Amino acid sequence: MVAIHRLVGFVVVAVFSVGWVWGLVAAIARRGPGERYWTWLTVEQVVAGIQALIGVVLLLMDRRPTTWLHLVYGFGPLLIFAIGHALAREVQRDGQQGPPIAPWVVFAAAAFISFGLSGRALMTGLGIG
Repeated sequence: MVAIHRLVGFVVVAVFSVGWVWGLVAAIARRGPGERYWTWLTVEQVVAGIQALIGVVLLLMDRRPTTWLHLVYGFGPLLIFAIGHALAREVQRDGQQGPPIAPWVVFAAAAFISFGLSGRALMTGLGIG
């Protein structure tokens, strides 16, 4: 089970990196990322949820990480994306005050933060740094 958690950890980091790079390229090109971006968002959330579920199963099996920061880094992206959903709804609703922010920009930023958090979680899980 630990090996599966490690493998999915690499996948999570890769999926988050796709999201923020995709958003960055769309921002530089000054156009939206397209409809497939929303498919990415769904896949990302499912993969992150599966990874968290595997982590909870490992905790229940008394396989604790070597540092409590692994838990913060590992569960942080779930919180970041929950905040991202609330913020994306809010900026869409309150677009009348100032320049509107597209919801995908919020999720690209959330992917960037989550990329860092999940990358750090992977590093602590692998015993690096």
